Amino acid sequence: MRWLLSLWFLPIGFLVLWLTLASNDWGFGMHFFSRDMYDTVFGVYAAVLGVPAESLPPLVVRALILDSLIVLALYAFRRRKPILAFLRERYSRGSASLESLSKAP
Repeated sequence: MRWLLSLWFLPIGFLVLWLTLASNDWGFGMHFFSRDMYDTVFGVYAAVLGVPAESLPPLVVRALILDSLIVLALYAFRRRKPILAFLRERYSRGSASLESLSKAP
C-alpha cells in the first residue's frame, strides 16, 4: 500500500508544483516553469478536447483533489481496524471518571 501511495502522490506532487510555479510565472530561469510553457500545454489540451483553455486548470485541480480523496479513502478502508482502534483509544481517554475529578468543593 505504501508503494501505491508513493506512486500516486509523488507525480501528483510534481504536477501540483508545476501548476503552482508555472501559473504564477515563477520560472527560476527554467522554461519548463514559465507561463509560456503553461499556456502552451493547456492550449494543446484545449485544442484536443475542444474546450476553452481558461476552463482547464480548475478542472485539472478538481480532478486531482477528487482522485487523491479516492486513493486516501481506499487506504483508510484497508487500514480501518487500526484507525478505529486508535480513535476509540483516543476518545475513551478523554472521558471523566469519578477518580479523576477534583475533590475540592
